[in-house]
Amino acid sequence: MKNTQIKNIQSTKENYEDISLKYILSDEQFAVTQYGATETPFNNAFWNNKAEGIYVDVISGEPLFSSIDKYDSGTGWPSFKKPIEDGAVVEKENKNSIGLGVEVRSRFADSHLGHVFKDGPKPTGRRYCINSAALCFIPKDKLIEEGYEKYLKLFKK
Repeated sequence: MKNTQIKNIQSTKENYEDISLKYILSDEQFAVTQYGATETPFNNAFWNNKAEGIYVDVISGEPLFSSIDKYDSGTGWPSFKKPIEDGAVVEKENKNSIGLGVEVRSRFADSHLGHVFKDGPKPTGRRYCINSAALCFIPKDKLIEEGYEKYLKLFKK
């Protein structure tokens, strides 16, 4: 994981307020996670990633999405049918932006991740459109090494 120094911090929002994220994150990661910026479509790390694994919050390391639920929405951003587990993300009504859908944030670090729309595939009908800059990808073969062995069961056939 790129930011392993952050992953071991106790997962509560208060801990992240004391960290100088400006020094840990790239400018784009900081703008996306802290100010709700949106990265360029079709020009980001994970929009076309087809590897098996999980996607975690770039700040806290909290598991958010699985490659099993990732699909090509044609938008140029990573899109998912659902979060990796119930409660993994927080949905916040976006009253300021018409047509932008509901904002999606991480539970503990409160990072802006992207938006969720009601035009996704069955069975959920939801499209979680997420900025790559808010994510780290943990490949299936690194799950144990990175402390995410619990999610290996997702890839058992």
